[in-house]
Amino acid sequence: MGVRATDIRKGQVIEKDGDLLLITEYIHKTPGNLRAIIQIKTRSLMTGQANSMRLSSGDVLEIAYLDRKKSEYLYKEPDGAYVFMDSESYEQFHLSEDFVGDAMGFVRENTQVEVTFHGTTPIGIELPPVVTLKVAEAEAAVKGNTTSTVRKEAVLETGRAIKVPMHIDVGEEIKVSTDTGEFQGRAN
Repeated sequence: MGVRATDIRKGQVIEKDGDLLLITEYIHKTPGNLRAIIQIKTRSLMTGQANSMRLSSGDVLEIAYLDRKKSEYLYKEPDGAYVFMDSESYEQFHLSEDFVGDAMGFVRENTQVEVTFHGTTPIGIELPPVVTLKVAEAEAAVKGNTTSTVRKEAVLETGRAIKVPMHIDVGEEIKVSTDTGEFQGRAN
């Protein structure tokens, strides 16, 4: 569906030359009695490359329709692919290790995530901002160091290693940010 350049907004996704472009900035200028100029900045959802475009008010752009599906992370296959299940249709699909990125090291099996599709092609994954994980391995705390800001290495149940305060022991459940990979606190 074609939409005039004056009707697009920041945050929308457009299709151009087979690529999906997220509009990150939208500026509409009308210099004096001249024609309107629309300047947009975009980021490719396929490659991550940033770009800027100059449009006139009569240009027509194709809006991309994206479908966000709540999905459940089931397991990781030996070849490195991650298996997910659509929570509504119960269809299973695979996503490569390159696609999901390092953050999946903070997600345990049977966790809900949101996968964005364009048609039948997955283009993005959104993890919960904070997850609760159990500490599988950690050094013992040394008496006197438990009140300082000293941190120690701990391995989580998913196999991912992070820095935690000295007072955290094996078996405790902690909150971890999936964006930064940092310790957020003890789980209640």
